[in-house]
Parts: sequence; C-alpha cells; structure tokens
Amino acid sequence: MSDHLSQIVAARVSDPGAIAAAAARRLKAASPLGEHGKAMIVAADHPARGANRVGTDPSAMADRSRLLDRLCIALDRPGVTGVLATADILEDLLLLGVLDGKSVFGSMNRAGLAGSVFEIDDRFTGYDAATIAAMGFDGGKMLTRIALQDPVTPSVLENTARAVDELNDRQLIAMVEPFISVWEDGRIRNDLSTDAVVTSVTITSGLGRRTAYTWLKLPVVDDMERVLASSSLPALLLGGEVKDADAAFASWGKALKQPTAQGLVVGRSLLYPSNGDVAGAVDRAVSLL
Repeated sequence: MSDHLSQIVAARVSDPGAIAAAAARRLKAASPLGEHGKAMIVAADHPARGANRVGTDPSAMADRSRLLDRLCIALDRPGVTGVLATADILEDLLLLGVLDGKSVFGSMNRAGLAGSVFEIDDRFTGYDAATIAAMGFDGGKMLTRIALQDPVTPSVLENTARAVDELNDRQLIAMVEPFISVWEDGRIRNDLSTDAVVTSVTITSGLGRRTAYTWLKLPVVDDMERVLASSSLPALLLGGEVKDADAAFASWGKALKQPTAQGLVVGRSLLYPSNGDVAGAVDRAVSLL
C-alpha cells in the first residue's frame, strides 16, 4: 500500500483536479442494492470523529495506509455494494480507482468528537448535499443522537431535518443514524434498549418535509422485529464494534429477514476482525444477504 499512498500524495500535490476527474469518470452503481437484493456497505467515517480505537488498539484506524489497504480488500469482495466515508477517504479511494460500480455515501456531520464535552453538538463539518450531488455519489449519512437532557438536541434534529430536505430535493438517499443518548459520568452513552431504539426511529422518521429518499441506519438490538416495525422507511443494519462475532452474525442474519431491512453498513468489525482476515469477515457478512 506504500506505493498506493505515494500515488495519492503525488496527485494531491501536483494534480488536485485528478480527484474531480476521477469522480466524473467513475462508473456509478445502478442501484444501492446488489444482485442479492440487499446492500453491503463498508463504513469508514470513524476517524473524522476521533474514534480511531478498535479493540485494545487506540489508534488502529489512524493508520491511513493500513485503513486504505483494508478498504481495498473489502471493496474487491463479491457482494460488497458500497462504501460510507468522509471526503478525505473517499477521495483517496477515487484516486485508487476502486469505486467503480459501487454506491458511495458521504458522511456529513462529524463535529461531535468522541469523548468531548460537546459530543451531542454534532455540527455538519463534512459533506453537504450539493457536493454529494456534484461528485455523483448516492447519498449522505448523518449521525443523530437525541439526548433529552441536553439543550443542544433541538439543533441536532433541525440540522438533520435540513440535510434530509436537501438530499431529498436532489433525489439522493438521506441515511439517518439515530440514537437515544444519555450523559453518564461526563460521557455520552447510547441507550440500546429496544424501547429507546424504537423511540429514536419514530422521532427521526418524521424529520424533514419529504421522506421519499430517507433511509435509516440502525443498531441491532433485542426484539428487532419491533424496532423494524416502528417505521416504513428502508433500514440498514449497523455493525459497531463487535466483541462476539458469532453472536453478531447471528443477530444480523435474523434481523435481515424483516421486510424493511435492506442490508448492512459495517465498519470496524469487517475491516479489523480479530483474526485479521478482512476478506473472510466480509464474505461471511455477504453470505447473510
């Protein structure tokens, strides 16, 4: 990957326009869903929020060469339909020419830095809808944490609604990732109880003046049947950091049988599996579809 990194840096220094040119000639995906009728999207927008930890390694995702190497392996596996990341990473992948035929989603709000006192105040510091459209991408993703005791939450909801509107106006997918979140001992914790996830779904499903292009990105929790029955919006299942791979795959497989479940958006658990086998982890996830 060192050669690839040199290639990227050379282009950024001597020919920055190569990024836009690569985006313009990229072969777009016909659909966000693959031949199996489901999406398999690899997520890599964690570093921009300062969330570089994987397992016991606090800086695993901070090694860009290593991250790009793993993304290239994942994107080359049969059944992988797309990628979700911030502009810096997506531009690297464009320069490497590995996004042909893939759906591409830009991460929009990353200001809620992991572990910060302002983590809920997650302002839009990444992609905007206009740039996502100009790059020929398929949509944008917004993390939407709802902390009932935090006065910043209405602004979070308003900003998400605005992004939903702007993406819908351009007929691009608005991928909303909602959580009910609580402050505990100075840190934010996402409430992954079934009731809390259902509440987050019902709140975010109503954001925006149109929802024709709104999709949800949801954690897999107990009683996913009830979670996925709480909205008619298409839903993608997120992976998060997986400690028990067998249990995670079993829960994903069960949830994918629900009619609103349209696939998976998984990052660290596929890019940094405990056994180091990225291709094997990706293939196993694809087999669930």
